[in-house]
Amino acid sequence: MIQRKDEQVSEEKTDEGEKMKKALRASERRVREYQTLLIRLLALLLVVWGLFFVLLGLLRAPNNDMHPRIDNGDLILYYRLDKDVRARDVVVVEKEIDGKTEVAVSRVVAAAGDTVEVTEGGQLIVNGNAQSEPDIGGLTRPYEGSEVVFPLTLGADECFVLADTREGGMDSRYFGPVKRDEIAGTAVCIWRRGNL
Repeated sequence: MIQRKDEQVSEEKTDEGEKMKKALRASERRVREYQTLLIRLLALLLVVWGLFFVLLGLLRAPNNDMHPRIDNGDLILYYRLDKDVRARDVVVVEKEIDGKTEVAVSRVVAAAGDTVEVTEGGQLIVNGNAQSEPDIGGLTRPYEGSEVVFPLTLGADECFVLADTREGGMDSRYFGPVKRDEIAGTAVCIWRRGNL
């Protein structure tokens, strides 16, 4: 009888030991699952940070300067690493004006080494050639009181940008040539405000 009790106690201890081992393994498995989940979340956050703070930028169009293609409030996805702009590229410009950083969305009309002239008659001339711009709104006239003097030859790291709505648009006629480091990026996608 005593031996049977000892066997029964021994079996109960073995069962308890097995239960404890199983519980410990289950607990360790949950800890590993939580660690894996945390690692994946951190990796996702790093990817999102890299996409939207290093490679890409997202901007709400600040005005109607690029109407009708881009309206006030449309979302602009732009590529931050493309600073080698060419004529017809739409760029996001961060220009310091009167001690305040202004953001403008404009179209590049001339790049490094080009000579730009904006005539009183409303004509854009690049390298001596009058530009045909049938899809642009309004005449391209110089702004009164602007310090920009035409004809203007662009430096090695400069470009000249104009708004598509030429009358009243904030562009290089107002703030002068744009340097490469003042270009936040090149627009790659536009989401219309009405489609969101």
